[in-house]
Amino acid sequence: MPRISDLIQQDHRDLVSFYNHIINSSDQDEKVRYQNRFTWELARHSISEELVLYPAFEKHVENGVAVADRDRREHQRVKEQLEAFYNMAPSSPSFLPTIKGLMKDFSRHIEEETTDVWKLEDALSEEDSKGLAESFGKTKVFVPPQWHREGPYKPPFESAIELLAAPVEHLADWLHQWPYMFTAQDHSAT
Repeated sequence: MPRISDLIQQDHRDLVSFYNHIINSSDQDEKVRYQNRFTWELARHSISEELVLYPAFEKHVENGVAVADRDRREHQRVKEQLEAFYNMAPSSPSFLPTIKGLMKDFSRHIEEETTDVWKLEDALSEEDSKGLAESFGKTKVFVPPQWHREGPYKPPFESAIELLAAPVEHLADWLHQWPYMFTAQDHSAT
C-alpha cells in the first residue's frame, strides 16, 4: 500500500506526462485526447486533495489551516484556467499559451505542495499515511471530472456539489475522446 506522498507525486508525474503529450503532439486528435485526459485527471486530483489532503494538513501540520487555505486559493486559479483550456480547440491560437500558463501556475503549486506533503508525512505514522492514501484513491474514483467554478471551493459545500454532479458528468466523459489507456495485452484479457 503506498503512502499519501507516493500517490500525490505519481499524480503530479502523470499530469506532467499528459501536458508533454499535448505540447509535443502534431496530431490534432491526439491533442484533444490528452486535453480531455489532462483536464479530467487534474480535476479529480485537485478535488480529492481538497476533500482528503487539505483537511489532513489542517489537522496535522503546523499552520495547516493557512497552508490548506493557500492551496485552495491556488486551486481556484487553476480551475478557472482549466475551464478555459478545456473549452478550446487545439487549432485556437490561445490553446498552447493557455496550457503553458496553466502548467506554469500548477508547477509552482506542485513545488509548494510537495514540501507540505512531506511535513504531513513527518506528522503521520506509516499506517495513517497509508490510510490517507487509501481515502485519497477512493475519493478520486467518485469525484466528477470537472469543477463547478461558480460554486464554493471550500468543503463541505464543494464536496456536496461535486459529488452530486458526478454521475451525469462521468457519463458525459465517456462520450468525449480519450487517449488510449490500455495496451493490446489489456484488451486481450477481456
